Amino acid sequence: MGISGHPTTPSKTLWLPGGPLVTASRIKLRDGRYLAYKEHGVPKEVARYKIIYVHAFGSTRHDALIATTVTQEVLEDLGAYIVSFDRPGYGESDPDPKRTRKSLALDIEELGDQLGLGSKFYVIGYSMGGQVIWKCLQYIPHRLAGATLIAPVVNYWWPGLPANLSGAYYKQPPRDQWALRVAHHIPWLIYWWNTQKLFPTSSVVSSSNPNMNIFSRQDLEIIRNANVSERDNKEQAKQQGEFESVLRDMMVGFGTWEFDPLDLKNPFAGKEGSVHLWQGDEDRLVPVELQRYIAEKLPWIHYHELPGAGHLFPAAAGISEAILKALLIEEK
Repeated sequence: MGISGHPTTPSKTLWLPGGPLVTASRIKLRDGRYLAYKEHGVPKEVARYKIIYVHAFGSTRHDALIATTVTQEVLEDLGAYIVSFDRPGYGESDPDPKRTRKSLALDIEELGDQLGLGSKFYVIGYSMGGQVIWKCLQYIPHRLAGATLIAPVVNYWWPGLPANLSGAYYKQPPRDQWALRVAHHIPWLIYWWNTQKLFPTSSVVSSSNPNMNIFSRQDLEIIRNANVSERDNKEQAKQQGEFESVLRDMMVGFGTWEFDPLDLKNPFAGKEGSVHLWQGDEDRLVPVELQRYIAEKLPWIHYHELPGAGHLFPAAAGISEAILKALLIEEK
């Protein structure tokens, strides 16, 4: 028996006057904000494994690749319940103008509590959502049964990254180098930078002038095979405006962090859980050499490098199933 969430009657609009209707199930957080979520897999009441999934940049709760690219039969065999949610400002979740690196980890903890997921649950995040998992390992490690980071975006200003890896930064298109500099050094200019017409803006923010060179051969094949609903999800992601969704994402993700992920200690020293990091060696958005260095510095992480894979590899056949089984049942 599967589940698909329990949408509320679409009788309310989002915080914008005349904004889009609310169709998602939502919880009310500690500060009054609402967080939209969607359930997948088996009902949580009978699940052996309960997972909170954190979506990527410019995505929504509908883009839970580890659920949507895996058959219901596999999820039932595993006994896996997965809940995905719209991060603040995305989709149907209220914006959080005070968002910090810690606040999102606390949102995840509160989501788990309000849905009754128990004292411990698993977290999986992809791309910018993968970066969020570092924050969970820092701020709520006592709530985690295990964690997986899928092609997690790296902040080039983490103190633990050596200068000799700066070449990875310069592999990016110049327009993206400038966008990250603005997000880190002068975040108050980020909206102007990504809406002005004098210079090219971020490849991943721009929908009118995308740079397809940021995608690998495998990525382009996956994009060609994407269905219409997946493209519609991208539009819904920014329906409350770019500033509170993708641009605030950049400011928080590439700002100055209060901790360095490379200083983290193993939260499962007693081997009661595990942390996994998956990366494609042809990823043009997150250079593989950065992840190799992180895996070397944090040897307690189970590092999985996929030959020939780009940034979109979780959508490739069989990959998300392998990611789930490695985390939940330690299948190699």
